[in-house]
Amino acid sequence: MAGSLRGRSLVSLQEWSRDEIGLLLEVARQAKAERRAGVVRRRFEGKSLALIFEKRSTRTRSAFETAFGEEGGWVSFLSTDDIHLGVKESVEDTARVLGRMYDGIEFRGYAQETVESLARWAGVPVYNGLTDSDHPTQVLADLLTLQEAFGRLEGLSLAFVGDGRNNMAHALLTGLPKMGVSLTVVCPPELAPRPEWLESARAAALPGAEVRVVHEPGEGVRGADAVYTDVWASMGEEDQAEERRRILAPYQVNGALMAATGRARSIFLHCLPANKGQEVSAELFESEVSRVFDQAENRKHTIKALMLVTLL
Repeated sequence: MAGSLRGRSLVSLQEWSRDEIGLLLEVARQAKAERRAGVVRRRFEGKSLALIFEKRSTRTRSAFETAFGEEGGWVSFLSTDDIHLGVKESVEDTARVLGRMYDGIEFRGYAQETVESLARWAGVPVYNGLTDSDHPTQVLADLLTLQEAFGRLEGLSLAFVGDGRNNMAHALLTGLPKMGVSLTVVCPPELAPRPEWLESARAAALPGAEVRVVHEPGEGVRGADAVYTDVWASMGEEDQAEERRRILAPYQVNGALMAATGRARSIFLHCLPANKGQEVSAELFESEVSRVFDQAENRKHTIKALMLVTLL
């Protein structure tokens, strides 16, 4: 696994090329096949990983802990109640301390600047498990799920429906077009993606991959191979929940909206956790077109692959 990716951090997929992401997905497929076959390997034996969590998590924590632990590595979970990150100690100093004790660091929290600072100062690979503006490890799982469902990435079309300014919309803009997946952000005008996000996505897009913003839900999902949504108010935005429900009610993903794709094989995706009955109908969430639990499982396999190619 050693090579040009050894020692690399994943702060954002903007910093990773199409070929590098493709290699990571190939390793993830191999890791998943080994897990399914019951193959036990100890590739992280003697290595340690620090998990810093400002925000609680189910999938991110479980994926990192099981992916690292079943390969023989040692994991330390560090919440803001456990360490002095940015309070009695600067982020830079915490990074330099942890970098001398651990082989890798994961961060899940609020500010993108925090994970960037950790990566700058730690001297070991740092992995962005989510910030308010990005969620790269989720997009890796999304890409693997799309590959499994359709056998390819290039030429596919995905519609993200909901808050076009949230971290999931940004992460999809960062990761999908450069892999050849056309992306339509379907959202109200007041929740449209930032112009600089769109410009960056279009500049990195593989030829043929379109990046669009559409405000009418039925029009936005037309022709989509996959329809993706996320909660309407993210962690830290609870005070905006009522206003978001009012604005985004017409953007619920349900059976009627899926039918508007015009494609019988379209699938439904969600990064979870889901508020069934709000951004997605309960019936669609539990339907045969839903691939949400494939996505959840693939967090583990893609995160394992990320650590394999950067730590070994």
